[in-house]
Formats: sequence, C-alpha cells, structure tokens
Amino acid sequence: MTISSSLNAGVMGLSANASKLAVISDNIANAGTYGYKRSVADFHSMVIGSSDNAYSAGGVRMTHQRLVDERGALIGTSNSTDIAVRGRGFFPVTDAAAVNVGNGDLPMMLQTTGSFRTDEEGYLKSQTGQVLMGWPALADGTIPNYPRDTVDGLEPVQININQFAGEPTTRMTLGVNLPATSTKPGAAGDTEILSVEYFDNLGTSENLNVTFTPVVPAAGSTVATNTWTLELRDTGSNGAVIGEYQMTFHDTRTGGGTLASVTAISGGGYNPATGEVSVNVASGPLDINIGQLNNPDGITQLSDSFAPVAITKDGSPVGNIIEIDIDQNGMVNALYDIGISRTVYQIPLVDMPNPNGLIALDNQSYAISNESGSYFLWDAGDGPTGDIVNYAREESTTDVASELTELIQTQRAYTSNAKVIQTVDEMLQETTNIKR
Repeated sequence: MTISSSLNAGVMGLSANASKLAVISDNIANAGTYGYKRSVADFHSMVIGSSDNAYSAGGVRMTHQRLVDERGALIGTSNSTDIAVRGRGFFPVTDAAAVNVGNGDLPMMLQTTGSFRTDEEGYLKSQTGQVLMGWPALADGTIPNYPRDTVDGLEPVQININQFAGEPTTRMTLGVNLPATSTKPGAAGDTEILSVEYFDNLGTSENLNVTFTPVVPAAGSTVATNTWTLELRDTGSNGAVIGEYQMTFHDTRTGGGTLASVTAISGGGYNPATGEVSVNVASGPLDINIGQLNNPDGITQLSDSFAPVAITKDGSPVGNIIEIDIDQNGMVNALYDIGISRTVYQIPLVDMPNPNGLIALDNQSYAISNESGSYFLWDAGDGPTGDIVNYAREESTTDVASELTELIQTQRAYTSNAKVIQTVDEMLQETTNIKR
C-alpha cells in the first residue's frame, strides 16, 4: 500500500508540474500580447489517512488562476482610437459576427485595451473582430440617462465617415465703437453699416445687416444727443427688419461712452442682466449681445471713428468628418474639417466585485460570471473604474524573467517526481525477485 501510494504521488507530481509548465509556457508565449493577463499555478497537498506504523502518500493537485485585476504598463501609439483603461474598469465590446447577424442579441464582452478602426460599414472594430460598444448621443451631443446595471442601451459604435455636419448660429456678440461726433449739433448724421455672416439650420451662409443711425440734435441745439438707432435686417428673411432699438450713451466723466439705456422699438426686448437682445432670423431665435449698461464691453460711443472691434458668433458651415477621437471620459467625438467637434457616443467602464472571477475568452476578452459578481456601468473618470487613455495600449503583465525562474523550478520538480517513479519501480522489481 505504501509503495503504491508513493507511485501514485509521483504520477500526480508529474501531472501537476506538467500543468504548471503549460501555464508558464502560455505566459511566455503572450509576453508581447497587448492586454494579456498572466496566469499563476498553485499546488495543494492531498492527505490520505495514515496510521502510526504506516504512511500513505496523498499526492498533489494543481489549480490555476488568471490575474485579471493586474494591469500592465501603457505604451503610446499613433492611432487616436487605440485605447486603454487606466484603472480597474473594463470597456464593453461585442463580437463582429453577432453584429453581422443583426438579430439584436449582442453578447457583452469586456476588455482593458484595444486597437479599433472603422471597417467598411463604419463600425469601430479591432483586427480580431471585437466591436466597441457605447451609448449613442442625441443630436445635440448629450447622452441620455441609460440604465447602469444592464446592457440595454449599449450599441456597436458606428461612425459614418461620409456624414456631413454643420452648426447653426444661435449667439452673436457685437463689439462696435460708434463715433461720438456723429450725435453732436451740426453733424452730417451718416449711417454706419455693418454686415455679419451667420449660418442657418442647413449650414447655409446668411447675413445680418446692421445699421447704426445717429440722432442729430435739432437746429439751434447745442447739446449732443448721444443717441443711436440700431436696426437689424435678415437676408434669410428677404431683408426684413427683425429688430430695432434706440440706444443712449453716457457722457459722464466716469462712464462716458458706455450704454445708458436701450429701448426696444421692435423685435425682442433688451435684457440688462445679460446685455442681450433676442431676435428671430429665418432659421430661429438669435441672441445678440450688445453689451450691459455702464459696461465698456459691447457697443460703445467714443472718439470720432466707427470701428467693429469684436464681432464673434457661434455656428459653422457644413463639414466632413476627418478624425475620430475618444477622450478620457469615454466620449467618442467626431472632428470635422471646419473645426467643430460633435459627441456621437459615450463608452462606459464596467466594474464588478471580483475581476479575477471573469471568464477568460479569446483575444484578451472576458465575460461576466457568477464568480465575478454583478456589474455596474460607470462614466469613465467617475467612480472606482479609472479613465480611458487614447493613443495608448496596455502591455502584457507577463514578467519573462520571473517566468523563466519558475520554468527552472518546474523542470527540477518534474525530474524529481520522475526519479520517485523510477525508484518505486526498482523497489517493486526487488520485491518480485524475492521469490526466485
């Protein structure tokens, strides 16, 4: 019995060390694999009941575990959609084959790094067939409140590279200086003209024609009026007047040249808190900042020259997508050749209590299991998950030097167990030779 148990223990030792060798070889083979998480092997003794006079060898068994919670060093790349998680989170991906089937049932897999590029259908896909998943943004670039404990709402990230986009003008600032000499007695009363381009809802260029007409004092008056009539005409409305305002300026020692009052003749009213008037162009409301009362910003009346000094506006003409960028908060932004950026998706980061309980799949992907616990989808940069780094990949967690050391120890242990089996065989042979 004792000799037989010795033989069994030696056989189990060979099997356990052979399995550990497989773990080591897998780690070394993937030393250059981005996102690879190394596995570790542990030995556990097995005990069989023994008496005081005899000892039975129980042998050994081997268990292994993939250390998914370990993170490798980040290395820079030249692709804006190469991403890596800096923290404990995972970003969701799905299989390209499931996307191509198109039945709506998409399995969620998890990764900590990936290199994604648009395929022929615009999906952000890796070379190994994983498609990045995210929450789609609304037309204005905001992300709705999606559920955080389920995959409902997640979609494959699909970018239409041939998509056009433009932004309508909704706000404008008129920083203009009007000549103070034009409102003095005997002035010619010349109207100052200004044309400001804006963009409508279709990205078409229109113009807001602005005229400033001074109020000249009546004959015989010796005092300047310091008053102007502001008129706004919209080319998108066939040149119709969309707003008319009377502006009066201070001529005091401390506030000279600043707005004293604004009276609406037509169009939207003047808001003294913001310094804005609201008018309606053909494409919708347009807020125009002409300056706050007693404030030198905006429209002023100084000196003897007309000078548009600060004309600003939002909006842009139609442009093409030239680049896709993923920022640290997981926002997938489409960058256009006209200089604008539009958020099209948000990539969440997934967290669970036990990352080492995830099921390891091909291509450095993982699946949720009972051992990993329930998951939750966080905004990148918020909560315990960390953030997302683009232009980066995560290196393998394999330490080749440590693995080679383990390899030497495993080889010696395997040889020793083989020697035990050889010794037991010789002892059994001697026992057989007793009866000769």
